[in-house]
Amino acid sequence: MSVAERIQNLRKTNGLSQEALADNMGVSRQAVSKWESQQSLPDLDKIILLSEIFCVTTDYLLRGIEPERRAPRRTLDARVFTVTATGLNFIGLVIAILLWLDKQTLAAVAAGLVIMAMGCMLFSVGQLSVDNWRPGVKTFLSINVWFLSLMPISSMFNAVQGTLGGYSWTLSPVPQLGNSYTAYWLCWFVYLAFCVLVDVVLAVRKGSSPTRL
Repeated sequence: MSVAERIQNLRKTNGLSQEALADNMGVSRQAVSKWESQQSLPDLDKIILLSEIFCVTTDYLLRGIEPERRAPRRTLDARVFTVTATGLNFIGLVIAILLWLDKQTLAAVAAGLVIMAMGCMLFSVGQLSVDNWRPGVKTFLSINVWFLSLMPISSMFNAVQGTLGGYSWTLSPVPQLGNSYTAYWLCWFVYLAFCVLVDVVLAVRKGSSPTRL
């Protein structure tokens, strides 16, 4: 395909008449006609203007060389990391509780914490693959607050209850009954209230965030 044929093809593809193209370029219709009939070639400044009007490169107009199309950069789906991380956090909590009920040792808490730390690290890695990471963080926190907060709240409750009650205590993934049913159920109430509060705050902030198109 010659320069003349490429100019004519681009003009017709863009729905322009010779007169319309000439008006856009500040030349006469006869000049455009001569370009398309191979009677003359556009000057360099006109070639540049043609490339801007038709959104093509000057190489394509002069030599028919189209720009190399780069394959879109493929990024990992952050949702895969979010789901996997949530699963690890849930498994870590369950394992910690089951081991504690069976052995009642600090190893149960440690095993659960290691698995949950892996889950949080995996989620952080997944967020590096996306640009707009804030919505993903809110979704992750609204679910995982229920898994991640139980052991810290239970441990603090056991420490306070054991110290004030004057009996031995240890870190555990769930509240220990101890000597007070009131304190035991108070711990569960604090846990539920904290998780619900976090979810409400995240929901309010999410609803007030501007929509990004």
